[in-house]
Amino acid sequence: MPCWRAVSLPAQDERTLRLAPKRASLVLCWRAVSSRVCRIAFVFLLSLCGLCLYGSIALALGGCGSAQGSAAIAVGQTRTVLDVNDQPIEAPVNPQRVVTLSEPTLDAALSLGVIPIGTTAGRGQSTPPAYLSDLAADIPLVGNVANPNYEEIARVRPDLILVDGTSINNDEVIAILEEIAPVVVCGYAGGFWQINLRITANALNRQEEAKQIEANYERHAAEVSAQLATPYENATFSIVRWQGTSASMILNELPPGRVLLDLGLKRPDNQNRNGRGHAEPVSLENLAEIDADYMFFGTLGGSSVDNPQAGGSADLEGAHAALREAVQMPGFAQLTAYQESHIILVDGSLWTSTGGPLLMNRIIDAVEEALL
Repeated sequence: MPCWRAVSLPAQDERTLRLAPKRASLVLCWRAVSSRVCRIAFVFLLSLCGLCLYGSIALALGGCGSAQGSAAIAVGQTRTVLDVNDQPIEAPVNPQRVVTLSEPTLDAALSLGVIPIGTTAGRGQSTPPAYLSDLAADIPLVGNVANPNYEEIARVRPDLILVDGTSINNDEVIAILEEIAPVVVCGYAGGFWQINLRITANALNRQEEAKQIEANYERHAAEVSAQLATPYENATFSIVRWQGTSASMILNELPPGRVLLDLGLKRPDNQNRNGRGHAEPVSLENLAEIDADYMFFGTLGGSSVDNPQAGGSADLEGAHAALREAVQMPGFAQLTAYQESHIILVDGSLWTSTGGPLLMNRIIDAVEEALL
């Protein structure tokens, strides 16, 4: 029986194909490949030919048999590691060609001394996360957040792929990636950065380094917290991302929110809670919800996960431009933080997205610079 079979398209897939034919075609072709051997061939042909040759790929796969045996090629020793869901994954003992498909896994790998051979663009950006530009600017991009480029990933020949819930929550996507290399899911959206770091470190066989990174962070936070305690004992702080004509709040569960908690800085009552693992939008009618004695204010430009090329920037220049837009909105100029000149402009890629220990430590440095 040939491993290539006809697939009928549900209405939803037909709409997807019309809206994004290149990406949808990849997923639909993938569904049509029945055996693991042929799926590996499928990925390999994608890496050589690109998505424009689906017809040729289909013909090439048509000759595959139905054998379900292993097609793995031994490349060094492996060991069993657990992902965030406690699923066992056979990973290389010493991975040499790592791809990271999220900001937290890229951050964690770099902090552990591993330079990935491919990574994702930062959230709402067309480059690796801007806050990591000194370390990651030269790492090739193999996709955007939530949109991995399978053919590019296959082309760089990884021996390990690291993902998490901040970027990929789709079992079908993970199944495709697993045919390229072992995949370790390292964390959840809104989960503790320490867990993501530990699982990443275990996958990379660098557990001792991770323990030292955590200890260094705790010491760093305690030192700066002690300096902030007296002058800001009664002050409240908010973290705001401004996009276009609207605001979003960064709450306690996201890494920047956790930094404020670790530094002993208070949140306004309405912000002193966990969100849903992403920035929480606030309507213009409820703009007072973003207020505090002090406001860390940043942006990711006009871009978004779905449209990273929309323009704008996430740096301080972008924050200045966003503030000029914000003050034109009814009610913003009446906020306490604005009235008291307590708007602190920040790098949006650092303060209003997500990351790992490098992000956490750099936010502490930014707070120290701004407040002490």
